Amino acid sequence: MNALSSISLTVVLLFLTLPVSAQTTKLYGNVVGITDGDTITILTDDKRSIKVRLVEIDAPEKNQPWGQRSKQALSNLIFSLNVSVASHGEDRYGRTLGTVYLGDLNVNKQMVVKGNAWAYTQYVRDQDYFALQKNAESRKVGLWSLAQDQITEPWIWRKQKK
Repeated sequence: MNALSSISLTVVLLFLTLPVSAQTTKLYGNVVGITDGDTITILTDDKRSIKVRLVEIDAPEKNQPWGQRSKQALSNLIFSLNVSVASHGEDRYGRTLGTVYLGDLNVNKQMVVKGNAWAYTQYVRDQDYFALQKNAESRKVGLWSLAQDQITEPWIWRKQKK
């Protein structure tokens, strides 16, 4: 193997071992809107309005049991505060997909910890979300305090409503 091939291989291997967070974009802004328990709008310093869909979680729909409480919980946590967003691209609706941080607090995980959102099974990459959900469920906090017949995952709820 010549020196150039060796360097190229090393660069490729280094890139592949980078953590996902190193491949994300950081956004900063003030939370100016809460759509529901997993979608917010931030206003950046340069006055761009960016809709952010919190990744790895799915909150109850607005008309679903706990939907309004989930939205209110997210609002109580971050509305009108400055947050950072580790952006992971966009979804098909043009929303930025991201992990939201209030200082060092991972807001996405906090929504699961407090029982205001589910680990979004189909899209979870960080397995901690499942443990956080199981803990919230065992403590019967948030939506887990509802009667069993009122607890339906949002992705199932949406399918039933179509």
